Amino acid sequence: MKTIIEPFRIKVVEPIRMTTRQERDVFLQRAGYNVFLIPAEQVLIDLLTDSGTGAMSSLQWAGMMRGDESYAGASSFYHFESRLRDITGFDHVLPTHQGRASERILFELMGGPGKVVPNNNHFDTTRANCEHSGAEALDLVIREGRDPDSEHPFKGNMDVSELARLFERVGADRIPLVMCTVTNNAGGGQPVSMENLRAIRAVCDRYRTPFFLDACRFAENACFIKRREPEFRNHAVIDIARELFALADGATISAKKDGLVNIGGVLLLRDEQLYWNARNLLILTEGFPTYGGLAGRDLEAMAQGFEEVLHEDYLDYRLASTAYLGRRLVEGGVPIIRPPGGHAIYVVASRFCPHVPPEQFPGQAVVVGLYRHAGIRAVEIGSLMFGGDGRRAEMELVRLAIPRRVYTQSHIDYVVEAILELYELRHTLRGLRIVEAPPQLRHFTARLEEV
Repeated sequence: MKTIIEPFRIKVVEPIRMTTRQERDVFLQRAGYNVFLIPAEQVLIDLLTDSGTGAMSSLQWAGMMRGDESYAGASSFYHFESRLRDITGFDHVLPTHQGRASERILFELMGGPGKVVPNNNHFDTTRANCEHSGAEALDLVIREGRDPDSEHPFKGNMDVSELARLFERVGADRIPLVMCTVTNNAGGGQPVSMENLRAIRAVCDRYRTPFFLDACRFAENACFIKRREPEFRNHAVIDIARELFALADGATISAKKDGLVNIGGVLLLRDEQLYWNARNLLILTEGFPTYGGLAGRDLEAMAQGFEEVLHEDYLDYRLASTAYLGRRLVEGGVPIIRPPGGHAIYVVASRFCPHVPPEQFPGQAVVVGLYRHAGIRAVEIGSLMFGGDGRRAEMELVRLAIPRRVYTQSHIDYVVEAILELYELRHTLRGLRIVEAPPQLRHFTARLEEV
């Protein structure tokens, strides 16, 4: 069958407020042309992020009613811990309120001035937490990962030869850990192969350096491995996920992605001493280790979500629906990163509106244009997000992140129609300049004006 159907029924609906172009012009001006600052009720289709924006299942809501809100030793924690141990094989499981809290704890303990932390691509909060510790965040994605047109099946892979050269150049004592983000969010939502993860593990073993995963979208990555890596064609996704985690010494996870919840995170560790240090820091900033900044009901929702995300009918639907959006845009001539990723489609803004120079943020020009034209909220992943201090992003992109189990195919068809119409009007898009912005993570709160 060619028709993509959602592997679920809809029980509860949330109304969408329809707005006019004139209203959206006013909303943009009030928000300083930063869609992060636009109230959600003024958005028709929200593709800003897939983080914490998904719809929970009836079993997750039922679990929330069973949540044990005891301060210490809640049964909900032990349910959550058991589920994570089963999936990941890690004995040391710490809950946090979201992924960036896990990152902050990790880098406070393992980062620091003079350190270098390589990754395929650091995403925004990972980079910010690493650099906040004083360490240098270094991206080592393969050459194909920097080419929007490459059809390489695993464009999220790390350049392992470059990783080995980095160890030789700076010395293992300056590299406290190696990270790999699965799937690679900053690089177009592209997957990482098991072959590449094994090769990274081998380099880390050679230099006796811990290997960590940023595993926010581990299930989607495991599904890509099943589809694209011949060795795993007949493997269950859950078994692929277990092998993926078995290669790592630790992991940070935002459960707001493949945990299928609206809030929550995880820090996984193997080293006993590092675990106790992280546990003590978690008590200081997050809460007691059996709740980690969350309510018992959140832990129950996470436990169920981590099971449901590995259901293969769900993953088939998830990847197929994202690919559908990408295919329709390519058919209309819109430049995107190919092949489509798992959680989002990435429009190549530098080609969408080539008349807007990088210093005027072509990605943000497309984001503003898309909201103004159709009420769709997306996010710039380019020099506004990753620039500053003389830096520019390697690619000027716009991410259309698809919330999990929220929108139907007709919503996605509306997105396709809107982007194709905007592409016909692309010569009207205007660049932007920053009016005010904080020194870090400026894309969240910066205010801009059109040039």
